[in-house]
Amino acid sequence: MRRSTLFSLSLLLAMYLIATTVSAQNPNPFGNNGSFTGALGMTVIDDQTFFTINLRPDIALGKFGLGLNVNLLYNTENGAIRGEDWNESYDWARLIRYVRYGQKRDKFYTRVGTLDAARLGHGFIMNYYTNEASFDKRKIGLELDIDFGTFGFESVTNNMGRFEIFGGRAYARPLRPYLDIPIIKNITFGASYVTDVDPDAVRNTNDAVSAYGLDVELPLITIPMLNTFAYVDWAKINNYGAGTALGVEANLKIVAGIAEVSAKLERRLLGKEFLPAYFDAFYEIQRYEPLEGGTTFRKDSSLPLIQDETKGIFGELAGHVLNTIRLVGNFQRLDQTPNSGMLHIAADSGDKIPVLALQAAYDKMGIETLNDAFTLDDRSIARVGIGYKVKPYLMLFMDYIHTFQFDEEKNAYKAQKRFSPRIAFVYNFGL
Repeated sequence: MRRSTLFSLSLLLAMYLIATTVSAQNPNPFGNNGSFTGALGMTVIDDQTFFTINLRPDIALGKFGLGLNVNLLYNTENGAIRGEDWNESYDWARLIRYVRYGQKRDKFYTRVGTLDAARLGHGFIMNYYTNEASFDKRKIGLELDIDFGTFGFESVTNNMGRFEIFGGRAYARPLRPYLDIPIIKNITFGASYVTDVDPDAVRNTNDAVSAYGLDVELPLITIPMLNTFAYVDWAKINNYGAGTALGVEANLKIVAGIAEVSAKLERRLLGKEFLPAYFDAFYEIQRYEPLEGGTTFRKDSSLPLIQDETKGIFGELAGHVLNTIRLVGNFQRLDQTPNSGMLHIAADSGDKIPVLALQAAYDKMGIETLNDAFTLDDRSIARVGIGYKVKPYLMLFMDYIHTFQFDEEKNAYKAQKRFSPRIAFVYNFGL
């Protein structure tokens, strides 16, 4: 990314907020039922053409899930395999994209590998975090959540090979053993802590960044069709400022899976030198970024420039009807603050539409106008796949990926675009 200065004040304020997703840990926020996808095609990366062979099975057997990613790119000019994909021993371990058991909010949930939408608690400190913001610098992370009933915990680390970012949330329902009142007995108290011990990737520097917080959750309606709760979160970035969020969330499930709708509304009261969801979808890019001319940018360097207390609104709506196209969208903005809009959209058609297939995810920060929201630049992360089903198992597919790549010559991140037309075969399964 290019910056003439560290950041304009408007962009710093825009970084206050980051998009969230519903409780899932996949590129589409609705999970998957298991599939095996293979393809032959062409990929264009920064005006260089590659012949591609890709095998990407997602296997779901009961609560178990496994994702693989075998991706070979042959340079059409010299016939060589793209070296950036296989120049470290760690690249071979990344053939296994993830292994998981359960889903987020289950009594027991764990996932090893790529983290697509990691979240702790209600997301006020870590929300929609991914350790795969750069396709060429993917990492093997870990999530582990256990709910014992009266107490439990959530935990996450981004890189098991180096242990850079790790955090957790412990929570308790202290009234559950003593009261049988449906709402009151399930009141939950939580405490969270997340730290990046090494933003600049140099162990002997003292540059750790951490945040901690407290939260209270009160269930309002808990029946099979409807689950609603209210919550209050407080968080502080160590040595910087603090903020508070007050929210309500509702989840509606219509009988026999006919439709599901999830809605969330949150009011945020943000102090000086504070960013909510500090560990977000863009964090891996912003945590420590070399710039042209030998300078650097660190995300926490923006915090002292935030000298105004502000307020903002966050809203989200997600759902599906008859398991056809499933959508999630949210938008958030600070009161009377230019360029503070944040947008997240995700869509998945599943396997219910006879002819077409669609998967898409899009994040954008620094939004001021409608035109800003849908302009791809260095504030955007996008992934879109559209397929035409020739046969139930055979598909003509086009992938478009807008992400980031580290430019060794300029010593800086830059936006990277990938186009991949291919013929794919898909077999869906799962228990």
